[in-house]
This record gives sequence, structure tokens and C-alpha cells, in this order.
Amino acid sequence: MNGQRKGTRGGIRASRGRHEHHCTICTHTKREEIEQAFVNWASPSRLAREYSVSRDAIYRHAHVLGLFTKRQRNIRAALERIIEQAGEVDATAPAVVAAVQAYSKINAAGHWVERSETINVNELFERMTRDEMETYAKEGTLPAWFEDAIGATGTDSRGTPDEP
Repeated sequence: MNGQRKGTRGGIRASRGRHEHHCTICTHTKREEIEQAFVNWASPSRLAREYSVSRDAIYRHAHVLGLFTKRQRNIRAALERIIEQAGEVDATAPAVVAAVQAYSKINAAGHWVERSETINVNELFERMTRDEMETYAKEGTLPAWFEDAIGATGTDSRGTPDEP
């Protein structure tokens, strides 16, 4: 095909060298800044206005240089922006909670990880000493190591002590 490759939409895509020679992003003095902002989920329309380039140039540049793949792996950045702005915009509580939940399930490599944990409370009770069992029976107080093992906290989500 004369040094050209077929693009993802069936059209002919220029070689990277040809792209770099004609691309307004590649020749821009703030190329790295534009690329980083794109990968961090900045709006292509906003980037076009801010850096005086066309939105189409940003998309072409991102396709040729594989920035979409980097952007997809960086989904955490998009979720961080939603979470950070939750107090400044009219976002519904369920939307913010959903963003936080999604954020917590994405690891540093950008992969979705379902986390699950099972704790056998019976085994923890079996580990308790006789004195710890008696204290629990009389006062309802569990040993500190027990609460650490199940991830219990002494406060609720507002930072106030749990009610008995």
C-alpha cells in the first residue's frame, strides 16, 4: 500500500513520520502538556480552545500516537476529577458514591479489580484466650487484635464514636 496503513475506520492512515511532519500538536511548543492533559481526561474541546489547535487535530494525534490506550488505562484520573469536584457542582449523592466505588476498584495499572474478603468470625473467637472470652462475656468488649482482624473502627463514618 505504498507505505501507508489501513486505519481503524477503513480509511488510509498516514505513517507516523508523515503525521509528525504535518501535525499541529507534534509541532506545538506545549506538545507534552497537551498530551498529558489528554491522557488525564481533559476535554479535547477545552484543549483545542486553550492551545489554539483544532479538536480534530487532537483526536488524530491521539490516534496515531496511541494516547487513547494510555487514557483508558488512566480512568482513575477521570474518576478523581469527579470526586474532587463533587462539592463544587450539583452532583447527586449516588453519582459521587458510584464514582468513589468505581475508583476503589481500579488498581494503579488501570485494571478493574473486584475485591472481596471473607472473615471467619468463629475462628477469631477460637483464638481468644479464656480471659478475653470472660471480658467479652461480662463487658461486651472484644480484644484490640480482634477488631484489627475484622477491620472494625471505633468511630462511624462521621468520626463520632459508635453507639452501643
